[in-house]
Amino acid sequence: MTSATPKLEYRELGNTGLKLSCVGFGASPLGNVFGGVTGEEANAAVREAFRLGINFFDTSPYYGGTLSEKVLGNALKALGVPRNEYVVATKCGRYKEEGFNFSADRVTRSIDESLERLQLEYVDILYCHDIEFGSLDQIVKETIPALQKIKEAGKTRFIGITGLPLHIYTYVLDRVPPGSLDVILSYCHYCINDSTLEDIIPYLKSKGVGIVNASPLAMGLLTESGPPEWHPASSELKSACQAAATYCKEKGKSIAKLAMQYSLLNKEMTSVLVGMKSVKQVEENVAAATELAASGIDEATLAEVEAILKPVKNQSWPSGIQQS
Repeated sequence: MTSATPKLEYRELGNTGLKLSCVGFGASPLGNVFGGVTGEEANAAVREAFRLGINFFDTSPYYGGTLSEKVLGNALKALGVPRNEYVVATKCGRYKEEGFNFSADRVTRSIDESLERLQLEYVDILYCHDIEFGSLDQIVKETIPALQKIKEAGKTRFIGITGLPLHIYTYVLDRVPPGSLDVILSYCHYCINDSTLEDIIPYLKSKGVGIVNASPLAMGLLTESGPPEWHPASSELKSACQAAATYCKEKGKSIAKLAMQYSLLNKEMTSVLVGMKSVKQVEENVAAATELAASGIDEATLAEVEAILKPVKNQSWPSGIQQS
């Protein structure tokens, strides 16, 4: 390829001043969460991602029981590029072995452990991971103040929260001082089958919070091979998504590409995070973005898919401790 390779679009993240590639590298698969990945494969995927313009890499100590952080750390080190050329996000509060622990003490230790595994002096974003599994009042009163101290110490540049139910964001942001949080990471709520994240964008912008959108394929629902066994969606939602995937396949189209492009269309989402573990996956995701920028989305196929999914539109599933 010549230098004419179309570059990815970069978008500003809230008030942080960070510019993220519109496609973000979700590193959970590097923790062998979806089958084994060798160090060579991981390094090659990260190298190709960076070469094609992806500058945003997201991980967590939870993914693969710390393996994702270690593998990503090695791959970023192998790039041999200046630290300010890429953006790294990790998380705290959720662990493979010990479950959830949002105490100030645990998250403060967590960042030091993560930095060691990632072989970095700081991360760009530190999220509190899946806060709906803890007490939201503890998150407000104890965890976020602890994250702010970590930020003041220079171990992270920005802080945020993640989780599935959208009400957790308004609950927390209504109770912390303005400017306390820099970013939220939402997943499975801005996909072809569920666009409810859109409803709270004006609210999040009013709070000065940047938005990262993860899982544009709805954790595998919007793929030809379908979701993993453990997927919490209802059978009705699963079968509707399967019908949509079959329709695309029969028309010679890829539902995964369509889903990725649908999520990328909304410029209010700074970056669309998608899990990747191979050069091929990286190339497919970047191609989806550059093709979208050059020629737009396939409106006819999208309309058909939306019609198939209409009966289950915005249907989600419960996650976490159901708090009033």
